[in-house]
Amino acid sequence: MAGGKLTPRQKMINLMYLVFIAMLAMNMSKEVLSAFGLINERFEAANASATSTNEQMLQALDTKASEAKGEFVAAAATAHKVQAATKKFYDFVGTLKAEVLKGVEVDKETGKLPFEAMDKADNLDHSWFTGDGYTTRGKEVMASIEAYKAEMNAALSDKKYAPILNELNKKFDLSEVKDKEGVKVKYLDYHFKGFPAIASLAKLTAWQNDAKKAESDVISSALGKAAVSEASYSKFQAIVALDKNVYFQGEPVTGKVVLGKYDPNAQFSGFQGPGRLENGQAVIATTAGSVGEQTLSGSFNFIENGKPIKLPFQGKYVVVPRPNSANISADKMNVVYRGLPNPMTISFAGIGDNFVTASAPGLTKAGANGKYNLNPGSGTEVTVSVSGKMTDGKTVSDKKVFRIKNIPAPLGAIGGVTGVQKGPKSRLEVSQISAVLPDFLYDLNFQVTQFTFKVPGQAAIVVNGSSVNGQCKAALARVTRGDQVTISNIKSKLIGGVGNLVIKDAAPVVYEIQ
Repeated sequence: MAGGKLTPRQKMINLMYLVFIAMLAMNMSKEVLSAFGLINERFEAANASATSTNEQMLQALDTKASEAKGEFVAAAATAHKVQAATKKFYDFVGTLKAEVLKGVEVDKETGKLPFEAMDKADNLDHSWFTGDGYTTRGKEVMASIEAYKAEMNAALSDKKYAPILNELNKKFDLSEVKDKEGVKVKYLDYHFKGFPAIASLAKLTAWQNDAKKAESDVISSALGKAAVSEASYSKFQAIVALDKNVYFQGEPVTGKVVLGKYDPNAQFSGFQGPGRLENGQAVIATTAGSVGEQTLSGSFNFIENGKPIKLPFQGKYVVVPRPNSANISADKMNVVYRGLPNPMTISFAGIGDNFVTASAPGLTKAGANGKYNLNPGSGTEVTVSVSGKMTDGKTVSDKKVFRIKNIPAPLGAIGGVTGVQKGPKSRLEVSQISAVLPDFLYDLNFQVTQFTFKVPGQAAIVVNGSSVNGQCKAALARVTRGDQVTISNIKSKLIGGVGNLVIKDAAPVVYEIQ
């Protein structure tokens, strides 16, 4: 408008017109200046709130990293790098704001800045700009922004922070800016050169707000991403939790399948139960007790957000007898003897002795669980019936038949020796007549009550008791060498047995006189 082929007068008019427009533009209204002041106040309040909130979130992230570890440790490290970069840049911008306010006096009554009087641009224009370039201070401002961006880029290398980083780089893009006429203008020139002090102050406070927002976004993202990662199904395992660990054939198998995870970084303040903590889990170490259903219980104890938490647990398992011998039976040898307390061990595999009941004629308990005595009466067979109550409340039963036999006939003995014996008649006179059962399952003792004493050529003598009497000795006086004395019809009774039990006569014993 001031160029071209114009007369000097026209050029002067046009120049004066431009000066007039510039003066109008510089004569910014008081309302606009106050609006910038209010905007600055809003940013200042937001920055103070963001600083407090960010500190609280970072503290929460540090607590999680200390307690839960895992992904929270790396997230906390990133957040601290961002906090350090933000503080450095935030404090530097604070020094720039101090430049803007140099020579500005705060109202003593209200404590506020004189917004309407802050219409000059002298402070920053003289400090930052020289001709078409930047002063040393101006270059320092540009370098500080670049350093801040570089530190943030280095801290946020993980792709999950890309949106935050893109927004930050966009807000602090230091490229030249086209003005309304399409002319490229340097970054600081476009935003600060010639602007009123209150506008520059608001712009710098906005820079601080942008930095605090980026810091807040990073901490929130770090905290949230770590929590999501730790809660991801990929960190869990499907765990089968049956109601007990031993089942009988045909019994319903009950339990549940749950999702859980073994966290090697889990920090517990204590563990109560039969075992020890190892790599974020309790390793059970105990000894199986008595046969039957047993209970396993305890609790995990840990600290969360400064508060003690106690997680109780309880499980069941079944103890069965240790298989230390094979179950071998001779089908034809299932025999019990009449008149004797036949010892028996009765049990059900997998069922505690206190839940087993046995019954039979003549069957009685013999002290310890599972121990019985069977003293059968008349008849040729006896049936032992057994029932057991399982852990699910159901009852199982079984039975077994035993043959009843009388005690076999004993063997007669002279001086404890059976069979044909040889010796002087003097030994026979003083020997005891007895009855024995060699190689029998029970250690039985018999008492001879009567026997028949027969010497060749003489009448038989019936003796009551177990010793040779006077008649026998008189008969022995007439025997000669080579004669055989026969002791037969040996009657006896069982010492300690059933009183009315009849014992068969013992086999005869022969004594040859020498």
